[in-house]
Amino acid sequence: MPPDAPTPPAPSPTASRATGVAPDLSGHPGVQRVLAALAVHHVVPEVVTLPDAVRTAAAAASALGITPAEIANSLVFRATCASGGTSPVLVLTSGAHRVDLVKVADLVDDVEHLERADADFVRESTGFAIGGVAPVGHLQPVPTYVDVSLSRYRYVWAAAGHSHTVFRTTYEELLRVTAGRAIEVA
Repeated sequence: MPPDAPTPPAPSPTASRATGVAPDLSGHPGVQRVLAALAVHHVVPEVVTLPDAVRTAAAAASALGITPAEIANSLVFRATCASGGTSPVLVLTSGAHRVDLVKVADLVDDVEHLERADADFVRESTGFAIGGVAPVGHLQPVPTYVDVSLSRYRYVWAAAGHSHTVFRTTYEELLRVTAGRAIEVA
């Protein structure tokens, strides 16, 4: 697929995979921020709204009828920097992996230590609540690292700014739209 080509439309999950009626979240501010950030990169995804919140990779995969490995989990960590202070780091990892914090800290410039961020830090850093953190559309620039294992799949799914919304993308597209760095996270 050419770098500026839009992602093909995603199939909608069937009612048999979902348990309720999907709310209309097209006007939600978080979803709008994600769409605006993607549009800058000429990406116009179909946002799929699920009837239930999908705060975990397993829940999202179940709702979409795919494996957890095909979910691009957006995990925010608090980095303790070698130069002092803390800052957010976003790791887009396969839903089948647990992030090795020591390994990732060694791969990230100027970071001595990584720890899981609490809900307040995540919202302050990205503007999203845990479960709806998207790869793009953050309130401030967040250094992003993308799990190389996502490259095994033709398509992966990422949060679209709300815990009920996801969009289909590709590994290459994630690297491009996030200006992310490809690393092994597990």
